[in-house]
Amino acid sequence: MIEKILNEKDLYKTSDICLCAALCCYGYQIEAIDRQNPSKAIFLIKRDEQLDDLIQLYFTHQLKVEPLSFFSFLKEIKTRIYNI
Repeated sequence: MIEKILNEKDLYKTSDICLCAALCCYGYQIEAIDRQNPSKAIFLIKRDEQLDDLIQLYFTHQLKVEPLSFFSFLKEIKTRIYNI
């Protein structure tokens, strides 16, 4: 089995933890967390055709998410940041 190696252009990078939680509500996964800067975590998410549209909706306050799911993902992401 051959693994596909992701190129830099195949990943979306952001330090916005709430954006990441919202994207997780839509089925996206955080592929990695870059912690090179100890004061800021950078989240890497695999790009696809819909990602940019969802990000645009998020920043224009039009993205709808289920609140309990959002807070569950937010808690999970914080756990990944601080417990690793």
